[in-house]
Amino acid sequence: MGPAASAATGPAVSAATGGAAPVATGRAGRAAEARGSAPAARRAGLLVTLILGGLTATPPLAMDMYLPSLPEVTRSLHAPAATVQLTLTACLAGMALGQLVVGPMSDRWGRRRPLLTGLAVYVLATFLCALATDVRTLVVLRLAQGLAGAAGIVIARAVVRDLYDGVAMARFFSTLMLISGVAPIVAPLIGGQILRVTDWRGVFVALTAVGVLLGAVVWTKLPETLPPGERHEGGVREALASMRGLLADRVFTGYVIAGGFAFASLFAYVSASPFVIQEIYGASPQTFSLLFGLNSVGLVAVGQINGKVLVGRVRLERVLAVGLVVVVVAATALLLMAAGAFGETGLAPVAAVLFVLMSAMGVTMPNTQALALMRTRHNAGSASALLGTVSFLIGAVASPLVGIAGERTAVPMAVVQLAAALVALGCFVGMCRPWNGPAGAEGAGS
Repeated sequence: MGPAASAATGPAVSAATGGAAPVATGRAGRAAEARGSAPAARRAGLLVTLILGGLTATPPLAMDMYLPSLPEVTRSLHAPAATVQLTLTACLAGMALGQLVVGPMSDRWGRRRPLLTGLAVYVLATFLCALATDVRTLVVLRLAQGLAGAAGIVIARAVVRDLYDGVAMARFFSTLMLISGVAPIVAPLIGGQILRVTDWRGVFVALTAVGVLLGAVVWTKLPETLPPGERHEGGVREALASMRGLLADRVFTGYVIAGGFAFASLFAYVSASPFVIQEIYGASPQTFSLLFGLNSVGLVAVGQINGKVLVGRVRLERVLAVGLVVVVVAATALLLMAAGAFGETGLAPVAAVLFVLMSAMGVTMPNTQALALMRTRHNAGSASALLGTVSFLIGAVASPLVGIAGERTAVPMAVVQLAAALVALGCFVGMCRPWNGPAGAEGAGS
């Protein structure tokens, strides 16, 4: 974390392309200087980084700690697996729609007020999930949980855009992946251990406690990063016009869609893997949690290689292209295994392919976000909202598709992953046209 953070906060850094002009490291220094608080901002850098990592960990915490208990929820609430998977879809859809609202709100009122409101509602909805008595109620509460939890996701990205620019922003996203990546590693492990002493309701009680702690830290330690002079006074109409302007930029939209379908490939794994690993291959909740954590380690490790080794030395577009190709190859191998092309395969080869696929997300996710946000200097909240909304909506559609053929085959999961990866690669090549050179920051929103 140290090298990436220090590089991100230093003077101008070179673009990740040969011969490109240097890119400024962001407006945070200038804004802080205008307020006479630049030294305080620098001293708060590490703590703010940890807080932003905690906010970006909201989705994996809400999703992954709950994953080992999915089979138990089906039995406890007497609901089919496909219906229980809708609790994941509802949470994901809520996070998508919530970002669309919270992003423009944060551009108008600053980052802190919408963030604290969202965290308060998130805590309440999470606690009520523990009290749900039927699957329909749980689906509705998970939707509310997602709507409120969206504040942490979208505002964390907007704060990064407030503070950094160019290659420094890409490095910082990789740093956040290191911090927030701890969540998907430990969350299933914690969830599996909670199931040893209580039922799935205890998982939501634990998530409630985490939300309370995070809200308290944000309340006391996270400063406002959007000065009043840079806020937008317009209402919904201006926000929609801003988003139309962002989407009019073909390259920005290409990165948004490519990132969305790459996320769908990842979420197909998140949604289906508890049933694939536990029901098809007979693994225990604890074994599933260990495998899930191992895959998260791969994602975090590759993300750190991306931020500390590749960014600044290799063009971001080139790294992203390699990551998408690896996802396509891994998804193809998984589909062949699930369809029986190699005969009967055990858990080990399937787990190995899933490890490769998840690890490749360590370069696809931070680089699509960084390349998209490089296209806009203004309306960072709206741009971040579009990134999150598209990703989460596409992921929400992918979630029920993986269970369309029941719980006894992994073919739907592999098909969804491969199709999403192919669309992501196609959008990246066809819309972003990476051979034309770096995206720069003079696209949408300039």
